[in-house]
Amino acid sequence: MKPRGINRIVLAVRDIEDAKALYSTMLGATFYDASWTGEPFGINVAISWDAGIELCAPRPGRERDSIVSRFLDEHGDGILKIVFDVQDADTAKAQAEKCGLHGMHSVDYSQADIDAHLDGLFKRYKEHFMDSGERCGFAFTFAQIEPK
Repeated sequence: MKPRGINRIVLAVRDIEDAKALYSTMLGATFYDASWTGEPFGINVAISWDAGIELCAPRPGRERDSIVSRFLDEHGDGILKIVFDVQDADTAKAQAEKCGLHGMHSVDYSQADIDAHLDGLFKRYKEHFMDSGERCGFAFTFAQIEPK
């Protein structure tokens, strides 16, 4: 398996609207609302496919217990995770497991989910979130995302 590069950088931010305005103005980035993906984790999510940026901020009322709250408390706004673009997410996950890393969470969206929530931009969207922070010094995800 060969990597295809970086799909996107995930940034933890306290104010998602302020961050969207900054990166939209600075880079000309276009953001898509993907908060439906972060709702179970207490976060709002906005993704700019053209700029390769994903913004994650605590949902109102979840500032203390969202998945990004501890990161924000310890580091402030900043790089939370790197999403590697891979040809086969399952093979990449298996390789990482051979190195002692473990999957924390996975998503494999149906075409109906992709069409409903991701503007039908893709024919495949699968990700494995790995427990890489301690071993690698940063969190990462393997993404197998194929455009239509």
